[in-house]
Amino acid sequence: MPRYIVSHRTTYSYSSPVIQSHHLMHLAPRVVPHQTNLRHSLTIEPAPVWRSDRVDYFGNPVTLIAIEDEHRQLSVRAVSEIAVTLGPKPNLTATSAWETIATGGNAGIATEIVEYACGSRHARASRMLYDFARPSFPVGRPVLEGARHLMARIHKEFRFDSTSTDVTTPVETVLKQRSGVCQDFAHLMIAGLRAMGLPARYVSGYLLTYPPAGQKKLEGADASHAWVGVWAPETGWVEFDPTNDVINSGEHIAIAHGRDFDDVSPISGVLLGGGQHSVAVSVDVKPVS
Repeated sequence: MPRYIVSHRTTYSYSSPVIQSHHLMHLAPRVVPHQTNLRHSLTIEPAPVWRSDRVDYFGNPVTLIAIEDEHRQLSVRAVSEIAVTLGPKPNLTATSAWETIATGGNAGIATEIVEYACGSRHARASRMLYDFARPSFPVGRPVLEGARHLMARIHKEFRFDSTSTDVTTPVETVLKQRSGVCQDFAHLMIAGLRAMGLPARYVSGYLLTYPPAGQKKLEGADASHAWVGVWAPETGWVEFDPTNDVINSGEHIAIAHGRDFDDVSPISGVLLGGGQHSVAVSVDVKPVS
């Protein structure tokens, strides 16, 4: 059973003092069948005057804080130790034909599944997304086999480029320019699946990465990652990573899932003061022997 220690540090620096701030954080690993959370800690400076740990609508652990000390810098460090179970690979061809699950034919599917077939801000269905996804779903194709085909197409046809998009880039722009980052590729795949009437959800977390051959892994060089959950009645949710063309990997560590990035943003909030700000993020994913 692979075991990892994940350290995620975020530092906000402000051009003028922040008088008061409130934040919502998705930094604790959620409980999922293939993961065991061994420990988790959250260090916040300046210390919050109020903190509440709870579970959000989607079942993700969240932390809400209020800070009332005047500050020009906010530092948040989350450290988690997680064990990942390597389960059997799903039989993609033994799942239902996609038409039997698509919107209009899914009356017997639970509401908490069907709601992921609905559009969201970053992953709305459109005719353009339907035309992109449709070749992966010929009549009668098993739904997860179709998802596998769509994932492979995104991996092959799109270029990873961290300079070509930001968090506000529409998925249609990503489709036109054929470039982006993991968040873009996850939103693109989700929007394509939803355009076909299929439930798909956004998964945020981390991925174990490796340095180039002969080089030492740099501290803080890892990053948050995003991939896609696709539902079939025979398997439940199966995870597809279009950035790396991988299914249900033991090197993926899930933190949260929702309709898109907005539901699972690592840190969000409102401030009184602060002016302009910059943010620095450092992530380390280390295997435990």
